[in-house]
Amino acid sequence: METKDIKSLTLTELKAQMEDMGEKPFRAVQLYEWMHRKLARGFDEMTNLPLAMREQCGESYTYTALRIVKVQESAVDGTKKYLFALHDGNVVESVWMRYQHGNSVCISSQVGCRMGCRFCASTLDGLVRNLTPAEMLDQIYAITLETGERVSNVVVMGSGEPLDNYENLLRFLMLLTDENGLHISQRNVTVSTCGLVPMMRKLAQEKLQITLALSLHAATDEKRRKLMPIANQYTLAELMEACIFYFEQTGRRITFEYSLVRDVNDMRQDAETLAALLRGQNCHVNLIPVNPVRERAYVQSDRRAVEGFAKILQERGINATVRRELGRDIDGACGQLRRRFLEDRQED
Repeated sequence: METKDIKSLTLTELKAQMEDMGEKPFRAVQLYEWMHRKLARGFDEMTNLPLAMREQCGESYTYTALRIVKVQESAVDGTKKYLFALHDGNVVESVWMRYQHGNSVCISSQVGCRMGCRFCASTLDGLVRNLTPAEMLDQIYAITLETGERVSNVVVMGSGEPLDNYENLLRFLMLLTDENGLHISQRNVTVSTCGLVPMMRKLAQEKLQITLALSLHAATDEKRRKLMPIANQYTLAELMEACIFYFEQTGRRITFEYSLVRDVNDMRQDAETLAALLRGQNCHVNLIPVNPVRERAYVQSDRRAVEGFAKILQERGINATVRRELGRDIDGACGQLRRRFLEDRQED
């Protein structure tokens, strides 16, 4: 029989579980604090819990504690990229970034991805499986312990499509922002999507205060279909309607992610068309010089093209900034570090 993942349980659920074990409710509070505040790596660290209770928990539950396989640190800006081993032999990656306003961690939500975006390394080998809420959380916990610094912002923008792992994502968000755990503000959490329209609408109705980031990358359906297979399923018109609905339901402006690829989507006409598409929306455009991926032919736009693109948007009243490039001297693109690791493992 498969055991429950104890770190994925809410405090209310944990109290019910402890009651079934014959324990008092306060034991659940202690246990929850060890997992989500003190970031214990196992039951044996929970020294104020009775030994018999710890042993029973060890027999009854699985305990997620990711193991760091590899860390790459940028010599330029101190950004760290982590490769974590999961219990089943799979690996996922996360990124830790230091900003003036605090430390940010970008986590993965799936092992691999099935969305097939043309410039992304995460999707090259397809989707292996979804991550559990605990596996998403523990990327943050393990990095917090390794760096010795608090994480203030979380971005679910690593490998995987978060809205393709919807129920686990919602539970992760609930645990991450719970006042009894790390208690990170919902406003400091960003969730990325390539544009699963029904799930965007479903998320809007949760009325969370997180930021939704839409990977747009093109301003016409024709061009977007060449970059992102999901565009064959949902048109830009449907996407824009979903974005407007999200803002109406939550009051939170949408962030549009736009990776600039030389001679593909970085021309003046692209900027003009994008400005027209987004006119009237309460939004922010995040321009990203694309990270080169060895298996893809796409090349990063030059600095002049990037700045010119941003200027056109700004002149037309669209709030746009160029993302600060971090970790360029390490495997920066989503999925690159995991892919290198898997290739090396096959060669051994």
